[in-house]
Amino acid sequence: MKTADIQQLKKTCSQVRRDIVRMVHACQSGHPGGSLGCTEFFVALYFHVLRRKSGFSMDGMGEDIFFLSNGHISPVWYSTLARSGYFDTKELETFRFLNSRLQGHPATHEGLPGIRVASGSLGQGLSVAIGAAQTKKLNNDNHLVYVLMGDGEQQEGQVWEAAMYAAHNKVDNLIATIDYNGQQIDGPVKEILDLKDLKAKWEAFGWEVQEFNGNNMEELIAGLEKVQTLTGKGKPVMNLMRTEMGFGVDFMMNSHKWHGVAPNDEQLEKALAQLEETLGDY
Repeated sequence: MKTADIQQLKKTCSQVRRDIVRMVHACQSGHPGGSLGCTEFFVALYFHVLRRKSGFSMDGMGEDIFFLSNGHISPVWYSTLARSGYFDTKELETFRFLNSRLQGHPATHEGLPGIRVASGSLGQGLSVAIGAAQTKKLNNDNHLVYVLMGDGEQQEGQVWEAAMYAAHNKVDNLIATIDYNGQQIDGPVKEILDLKDLKAKWEAFGWEVQEFNGNNMEELIAGLEKVQTLTGKGKPVMNLMRTEMGFGVDFMMNSHKWHGVAPNDEQLEKALAQLEETLGDY
């Protein structure tokens, strides 16, 4: 990928991070930490990786599709969807307000473009993505299905049922990613319920596993491009994506305390001072 293109993606990340802290501050509710940590992933996915159509259709036929399992990081998804043309960025002002299409967890009843399933009840997203991937196979659609999960979410039993199912049924048009930031709502993952050797676990369940730094755009792009070459070979694919919660805002970084806390006025100004406005605030 050209250096100029990488730089543009990084500029987009800065704007998305501005959107995140402003959205959560405005309603004094939401989840900034994981959203900031996953910004590079969402920007890379929607502005470079996904083979997607103009417009939006629920069935996703003839294009790559994405599911967010850890739905509480909706701010980064909403911002990326708006910035990539799914709806007007002005709608970001309505985040978490009454009757908004931008609820705290993504929902489908209001018809927000880009959202194909309600999410945020942890543990379910991988199962949904597997179903979508098998549907593509049945329809002879050679496009891919992507899904993002949290690392704390790996403590859910349904994840491992889905892991067995996907490997057994050779769902090899599926690319799953875990946001491996080591933090969850109550503290460090190691202290709440240690995941031990997560790579070895997924490999033991029959998945092709790779690891990369999700906050380094060059490494992230290389990892996502490589993983596409691993599909269609009889195994589902798992990315263990190392990120830092709160990345880009120094006082929010690497602490579970910013999992679900909104910045106050002073903290918002401090955060915005660290983030370049590159595309224009909404």
